[in-house]
Amino acid sequence: MKYKYQLILLGENEEFFNELEIELRKGFDELKIISGALNIIQETEIGQYSGGQPAFVIYSGHKNNLTGRQKEILENQKLDGNIILPVFNESFDEEMPEILSNRNGVSFVGKVKKIKNIVLEGFQLLRKNRKIFISYKRSESSNIAIQLYEFLESQNFDVFIDTHSIDKGEEFQEELWHRMTDCDLILMLNTKEFLESTWCKQELDKAHLKRIGIVHLLWPDCDFASFAHIAHSKKLKYEDFENSPVADVTKGKLKENLLSDIIDLVESSRARNLASRQDWLITDFTQAANDNDVEVNLQYSRYITRKLDNDKLKIYIPTVGVPQSINCHNSQSLIEQIESKEVESITLIYDELSIRNYWLRHLDWLNEYLKVKTLKKLDFNKEFQK
Repeated sequence: MKYKYQLILLGENEEFFNELEIELRKGFDELKIISGALNIIQETEIGQYSGGQPAFVIYSGHKNNLTGRQKEILENQKLDGNIILPVFNESFDEEMPEILSNRNGVSFVGKVKKIKNIVLEGFQLLRKNRKIFISYKRSESSNIAIQLYEFLESQNFDVFIDTHSIDKGEEFQEELWHRMTDCDLILMLNTKEFLESTWCKQELDKAHLKRIGIVHLLWPDCDFASFAHIAHSKKLKYEDFENSPVADVTKGKLKENLLSDIIDLVESSRARNLASRQDWLITDFTQAANDNDVEVNLQYSRYITRKLDNDKLKIYIPTVGVPQSINCHNSQSLIEQIESKEVESITLIYDELSIRNYWLRHLDWLNEYLKVKTLKKLDFNKEFQK
């Protein structure tokens, strides 16, 4: 597997690092993430680091032992926008170096599993439902769309397919866009005439507008040149299909051994897409703050803090997809675990494009009753003009 989740470990706390690796590998197994997807990088192996893949950095050592090389790596990781978690024994102030003084830290004593969860959250792997949207042309790939739907469901993915996932009586197109905006990734079945379908083209355009990642499965008779620039794609061969004549692959299914390759590609692309969509929200929100001369800071659990004049914090949590009330509850619980300072408010920030109007009204209604609020992208600037 070329694409990996990178955990960079700096410092001399080898015993903690070993315990954390054991817990993380258990966590990856529990989440049914592809074997070997976790790449643990020590200081001497920093050359393995790739800036195009998700990374999480932990420093666990004493400031008196910080080397020039470690400081250089930390500075480079800050520039790359990766989360850096200071992990200490008893005292943050006495143990952590100045370069990490403005970041929240956590003690490793009795908290290895908690730190494991912080890392998985940083990788965006703890969203309970891994949501996949299958886009296809019914007349050309229905059999395989249903095959992939059933296989991904068996692997604990929450899969959307139009023939199985929309209740009778629903506004079909509105619900389809709503479900697409809430997915982690689109699995697009690029058959010969896929792009000649008005609906398929609209789904592709909508995905680009929402910055939703796409994995393209390219049929043997599909024009590969049109998709040659796409990183997340797999070109199928006629021999990848079972019980199907070469002339008509619309009636066959994919061979079983190919399905694991597709899962690999989906999981790898999903991680990058979730991080990318969250980064866009963070960037847009941070830009709105800067435009209004308000200082905000990104913390290790991918939430944003704003310090008020009364020294309390306003906390903003980037939320990919459609916010749910459970997001509000979980966010409040997470912040209570992380923050020792007084918190003025907690707000989920999200992109409202393509979310159904009834759900937007529901979120507005929840804002009147829940402690954790939601804030749509359209209102980012208003938040700093109060």
